[in-house]
Amino acid sequence: MQSIVETPAEVVSRLRTTFRTGRTKPTAWRTEQLRGLRAMLTEHGQDLAAALRADLGKSEREAFRTEIDFTVREIDHTLERLTEWLRPQPVDVPGHLGSATAWTVQDPLGVVLVIAPWNYPAQLLLAPVAGALAAGNCVVAKPSELAPATSRVISELLPRFVDRDAVAVVEGAVPETTALLEQHFDHIFYTGNGTVGRIVMRAAAEHLTPVALELGGKSPAYVEGGTDLAAVATRLVSTKFLNAGQTCVAPDYVLTDPATARELEPALAQAVRETYGSDPAASPDYGRIVNERHFDRLTGLLDSGRIVVGGEHDRAGRYIAPTVLAGVAPDSPVMGEEIFGPILPIVEIENLDAAIAFINDRDKPLALYAFTESGTTRDRLSSETSSGGLGFGLPVAHLTVSDLPFGGVGESGMGRYHGRYSLETFSHRKAVLDKPLG
Repeated sequence: MQSIVETPAEVVSRLRTTFRTGRTKPTAWRTEQLRGLRAMLTEHGQDLAAALRADLGKSEREAFRTEIDFTVREIDHTLERLTEWLRPQPVDVPGHLGSATAWTVQDPLGVVLVIAPWNYPAQLLLAPVAGALAAGNCVVAKPSELAPATSRVISELLPRFVDRDAVAVVEGAVPETTALLEQHFDHIFYTGNGTVGRIVMRAAAEHLTPVALELGGKSPAYVEGGTDLAAVATRLVSTKFLNAGQTCVAPDYVLTDPATARELEPALAQAVRETYGSDPAASPDYGRIVNERHFDRLTGLLDSGRIVVGGEHDRAGRYIAPTVLAGVAPDSPVMGEEIFGPILPIVEIENLDAAIAFINDRDKPLALYAFTESGTTRDRLSSETSSGGLGFGLPVAHLTVSDLPFGGVGESGMGRYHGRYSLETFSHRKAVLDKPLG
């Protein structure tokens, strides 16, 4: 394909030439690209699922549920509403302007860059690409080199289903990404960690390019006494250990009082057994760590507390069992960084006041979760903490609602997407005023 033999500068120049012709602006073109992307996912879902299995050990069911079907639903949501979203929006005009009228229109930005991570390498590349195409842009898609099978499949398939003159896939590692960041884009959408996010921002600053940074962070789960701990444990296990814990919005740690912690420990152990069996390594629904470097990082955190369940690991198979740690100190190694793996620490705090203080003393998380029956507790967490998203009763689920914005705040990122918010991110809302000469 063209992007393999072209330099990054040539890719961007070619796409900019396409954009300047105006061919990407009509709604019909945008709809055609979204339908092509949808067809790729539905016709070659098995190919993508096999690639995800090779890269991350994902089961076919998980691959479809969290990546392929997830992105199809996002596309369907956009296709159903795109015409409505693109209509000019009238605004009121002050009386001193007399017969003037005013409205806003959504202009595509131009040529945008989407850089994807390795943990959901299909969804987190193609969902932003869908938003960029819906907004009428040309797109350079950069898959993660740490998910090479998925990167290869997407680079082979995508040009067959969308406009090759408007969409390019650039594979590669740090040198290729660095060369891309040297180019002048009209928007950069990056999903990953804060270290690389800062590199992206510095590069973007050279061209005054706007950025969206979808980062991570330590997303807490507050468990209040008096809740149904069996149900709490089931929901924590099903979301924490999804994709072997390699999910940016997974509950990173549990905050609860000492008495509730003692009751929660056996409930979590039981939930792990019910979800993955007595030997999670044999479970078809349990994934693997992406590479040995991350495996070594994660196993180095296992001594941060008392193991309630799990702890088994196999470096050759990149396997770490779903693990719960109790008695974890706030300054322990596992609490020093986003875990991004199948380790769930329980940190004991005295009460809700202490939990709120604990959360606010740290970087703003990508998500905050709470299990409570108290309306007062919900109100206080809503008003007294700051996070990218807030979920009561079920972690992770907020990102599946296309009408909710998804994004971080502070260290967990900037910008938002999904549904209409993707269109807003990849567009410029232009102000228009018309005052007749008469």
